[in-house]
Amino acid sequence: MNPIFLESRKRLVGISLFVFFLFSLLIVQYYKIQIIEGDKWTKHALEQHQLVVIEPFKRGLFYSNSSIKAGHPDKPQPFVIDVPKYHLYIDPKALPEEVKGQIADQLIQLLRLNLPESDKLHLQFEKKSRSRKLVMWLSKTMRDEIAEWWLPFARSKKIARNALFFVQDYKRSYPFGKLLGQVLHTVREERDAKTLQSIPTGGLELTFNQYLKGKEGKRVILRSPRHPLETGKVLYPPEDGADVYLTINHYLQAIAEEEIAKAVKKAHAKGGWAIIMEPRTGEIWALAQYPWFEPAQYAKYFNDDELKENTKVKAVTDPYEPGSTMKPLTLAVCLQANAELKKMGKPPIFSPQEKVNTSVGRFPGRSKPLYDPRPHHYLNMNMALHKSSNVYMAMMTYRAIEALGVEWYRNVLHSVFGFGIKTGIEIPSECAGLLPCPGKKHASGVLEWSGGTPCSLSFGYNILVNSLQMLRAYAIIANGGYDVRPTLVRKIVKKKSDGKEDVLLDNTQEERVAAFKRLLDEDVVEELTNAMKFVTKPGGTSARADIYGYTEAGKTGTSEKVVNGGYSKKNHISTFVGFAPAKGAKFVVFIGIDEPEYKYIPGVGKNQMGGTCAAPVFREIGTRTLQFLGVEPDDPYGYPVGDPRRDPEKADWIKKTQELKALYDQWNHET
Repeated sequence: MNPIFLESRKRLVGISLFVFFLFSLLIVQYYKIQIIEGDKWTKHALEQHQLVVIEPFKRGLFYSNSSIKAGHPDKPQPFVIDVPKYHLYIDPKALPEEVKGQIADQLIQLLRLNLPESDKLHLQFEKKSRSRKLVMWLSKTMRDEIAEWWLPFARSKKIARNALFFVQDYKRSYPFGKLLGQVLHTVREERDAKTLQSIPTGGLELTFNQYLKGKEGKRVILRSPRHPLETGKVLYPPEDGADVYLTINHYLQAIAEEEIAKAVKKAHAKGGWAIIMEPRTGEIWALAQYPWFEPAQYAKYFNDDELKENTKVKAVTDPYEPGSTMKPLTLAVCLQANAELKKMGKPPIFSPQEKVNTSVGRFPGRSKPLYDPRPHHYLNMNMALHKSSNVYMAMMTYRAIEALGVEWYRNVLHSVFGFGIKTGIEIPSECAGLLPCPGKKHASGVLEWSGGTPCSLSFGYNILVNSLQMLRAYAIIANGGYDVRPTLVRKIVKKKSDGKEDVLLDNTQEERVAAFKRLLDEDVVEELTNAMKFVTKPGGTSARADIYGYTEAGKTGTSEKVVNGGYSKKNHISTFVGFAPAKGAKFVVFIGIDEPEYKYIPGVGKNQMGGTCAAPVFREIGTRTLQFLGVEPDDPYGYPVGDPRRDPEKADWIKKTQELKALYDQWNHET
């Protein structure tokens, strides 16, 4: 065989083997990349060409109780809405180094950033990342302005148009501004880094956070000059949060906020609050407080210790001694004692018409006699409430204790009127207050209950309550003696993607109210309501609470606040609690004025007294509420002197008040 041929054949075989070896290496490498390391390189490729974007959800909303007025359509009216906003991001790795500074400077100019903000923005361009947030909460107008500059610029520089991109989000907005601010609260601008959920600052946003929260969706987009951020495959859609339908009516809330603000300013007080509640269902129609808290400006409030106080709902967080507003409840306990003794076949502790000597009051546990601010020789129950007698209340309380015992007396205050127990209102940080307990000691080691405790309790001292507890106690009288549970929520509804709704919570069911048990006997409530009607008539401590043209029942309270361990003669909390109409009440109202200025107003009286600064607020709120509800006047002749509609012969309770005054004068030798 030709040697040359053999040599060529060997060379060909060698080349073939070498090529086969190279091809084998290629196959092995291909197998390694595609099979063994396939996931790794797929992920790396996707990181270069794809971006997963969070699809935002809408947090649940709060709606007004627009069904409160009969005959009007139940049109949803939101207290808070979620407004679309935009966060601006960049992909630093997709931006050529030579244009980063130019892009940053243009954005600074468009966004009108100050020097510290500009420096921070420049730093984001130097990060080794595929996604850096530059600015949050841009409006649609600003987003469009930036996009109008960016798209032509990116095209001219051959940069992927979504190297600068926007992520849509939703921000809380308040159509009524500050209205209901303390109750609603808000959410922080920065979300939780792990869950991407909003962080509530308090109020109902915190209480119902689990319902209001939604779930974000995800969408994948391609990075390229041709693909905008708005397109891409949806991996899974977002899920919006549930909506909370409140018992609060926006119109009545506005009335209450307006009137309480006027009263606080007029009294030169530290603050004040007002609550309107439907007495049978416990639905809170308004919960107003002044000074305001504006949710949209939450950072300003939480960064200032003084303003931070305005973020609390003081009607539920701040306990106080109720003072004379306790007196109708004391009489309710004593009347209930009569009913209890009757069931036992025993004589009653007193008669409402009984002539009682109240000139001097000596009681167990008190080293000095108890006197009324204005001395009265003899009083009956109606006179005692009309004149707000401390001595009479203490005397009847001790009679009840002698007949039925201390435990029975305390148990009525606890189990019937709910003192020492939280109402369960949906606002965070409710204070349970303090109802003294026999045998139990304070943290200081002093016994909570002493011989003089019943005396103090009878006219609203030595007990701490929150305003809503007091309102509930009066609601029991207003609704005919039944239990009632205050609430701010009618229902919670989750809307599905198919348009259907899931009701997650429903407080509007008739079964809820039907389950409320009777706590006071019907005749006890009627007797007590009639006595309370005297309070707002001429000569009563709450004459300025009289709602002209309507009947009402209520009581003022003026209690000294504890300052530096002792009762202050100049610092008070002044209150009025009442309901209207007196029979078949549509609502019950609490008015609290915190630290009205200590002064005497000529022709009016002491500014700090509940009858001076709190009672008129009840009249104004009551009048406007009755008119809004369309309630016809049930006392069409009950108007003040000088009003042509006045007729003292036909006006409700005027004759009875005159008769009571004549009897009082006869008993007390007045002319």
